[in-house]
Amino acid sequence: MTTTAPVPVTAPSPMRYGGLLVLMLMSFLLVTAEFLPNGVLTEIAASLGITAGQAGQTVTVTALAGLLVAPTIGILVPRLDRRLLLTAAAGAAAVSSIVVALAPSLIAILVARFLLGAAISTYWSMSILAAGALAAPGRIGRAVMFTSAGVSLATVAGVPIGVALSELLDWRVTFLIVGVATAVLGVAVRAVLPPVPAATVSSLRILGDTLLRPGTLVGMAGHVLVVLGHFLAYTYVRLSLERLPGIEPGTVVLLLAAFGVGGLAGNIVIGMVVDRAFGRLAVTGPLVIAAAIVVVLLLPGALAAVAIAVVVWGFFFSSWLIIVNTWVGKRMPDRLEAGGSLVVTGFQLAITIAAGVGGLLVDTVGIETVDAIGIALLVVGAVLFGLSLRRRGAAVSPR
Repeated sequence: MTTTAPVPVTAPSPMRYGGLLVLMLMSFLLVTAEFLPNGVLTEIAASLGITAGQAGQTVTVTALAGLLVAPTIGILVPRLDRRLLLTAAAGAAAVSSIVVALAPSLIAILVARFLLGAAISTYWSMSILAAGALAAPGRIGRAVMFTSAGVSLATVAGVPIGVALSELLDWRVTFLIVGVATAVLGVAVRAVLPPVPAATVSSLRILGDTLLRPGTLVGMAGHVLVVLGHFLAYTYVRLSLERLPGIEPGTVVLLLAAFGVGGLAGNIVIGMVVDRAFGRLAVTGPLVIAAAIVVVLLLPGALAAVAIAVVVWGFFFSSWLIIVNTWVGKRMPDRLEAGGSLVVTGFQLAITIAAGVGGLLVDTVGIETVDAIGIALLVVGAVLFGLSLRRRGAAVSPR
């Protein structure tokens, strides 16, 4: 009888779900801290004796910090283990929320929120690289789904619970809770994530070269307009929802939660198909978001229709980072960190403009005009992203 020695087979690397869950929790807490002011805008304004538009600048300064940090963090520390950067980001975010909870003035809060913006951009710039290190081969879209799922969890649970706590206790107590939880998570990030070395020594030249690849510049422009259109409407979404006749604060909380429910469902559904269909989703998603905002704008008296529109809005926008990061992963797999930095830079640029200009527009021409501008920008963004997919060169099919 002849026996054959077994031939060793190298199994493909599995998905490392423990690390992905930690990344999801980190995005959950960071996004909760980032957009909690959206839900407690009137409370912050009343407490500090300022207008709602001025209170909205707590979102603007966070985005401005992110805009400055996203393209430069990799350059400042080109060889540092990205796990350590993520740990530092968690620590900075924790300090920010605790300072906001204790700060006596708007100026102090803005300084603390600037620190949060730096932490958020550090996280998002490095998250695609970390997700790639934790992903199974060919499944980067599914790995990114976990980081994006944290965004949806923040909208379905974090921000609404924060709003409810603010109604029950105080908005400062809510920020204190978020800060302490983020500090605890920083320990988990260091303990659970594997080392994540920098993929490429970063420089402005590499960022510029990445941006000039065929179709990338047009795609990034579309990305910025999609995010800008969304956040023009979403930053002041409480003002839009308060147009509903006789609406109670509890109903606003439920509608914000509905946005998150839609987003969580979108993350799961789109995360399962995004590796195959990100091109179609990148065009249809913004158009559907625009249609949902039209419903909120034109049918303020129809609560059921508004609720459905909010769910659909959340379904598609909360998965936008999955879509655009999958686009990066498929188009430029050799430049994940550079591509991730460009995505975050565009994201923060859009939020900065949306919160800053949106605040001025809200105080002058009203929320209806702000929503209408957001709708137009989403449509243009979808068109530009569609054009970028036609100029893919030798990179990859958008399907």
